Amino acid sequence: MKSEKEKMLAGELYFSGDQNLMDDRLMARMLISEYNSTKPIEEEERKEILKRLVVVKGGIKIEPPFYCDYGYNIEIGKNFYANFSCTILDVNRVIIGDNVMFGPNVQVYTATHPLDAKERVKGLESSKPITIGDNVWIGGGAILLPGVTIGKNTTIGAGSVVTKDLPENVFAGGNPCKIIKKI
Repeated sequence: MKSEKEKMLAGELYFSGDQNLMDDRLMARMLISEYNSTKPIEEEERKEILKRLVVVKGGIKIEPPFYCDYGYNIEIGKNFYANFSCTILDVNRVIIGDNVMFGPNVQVYTATHPLDAKERVKGLESSKPITIGDNVWIGGGAILLPGVTIGKNTTIGAGSVVTKDLPENVFAGGNPCKIIKKI
């Protein structure tokens, strides 16, 4: 029988109140609290905390405050920058390519809940992974919904709600986010 964590990562319905998952979230929140409490001059301390929280492949800078569920489901490429108040609900994999920038208040949600209220009130939820290609810029206040893939070299306008995959080399914006032009 699969563990709740295995179900979560497989995108199946799982019980988020599972003790092992709650312990993992608590560990992440402890690291996040430590990170968000650092002083602006404590850059090396921030990098070390992030390395304990997420999978980091290269240079990374995330302006506090930063929030995530588990951390270990986030893989960040080289030369990543996130402005203030980035939230990544990583109940599934979030893969971020190289040279990616997030404006302030970008939200990345892999978590989703059943539409059926009877299932939802049982504490069941599911998830879909999110992939962000190389050289992507996501404008402030944008929201990425579960399961989307953003192609490389794409720019997403501020305040957009990305509900579907976006190809490479486009500028997209709006709610719902749509391609505005090729770049």
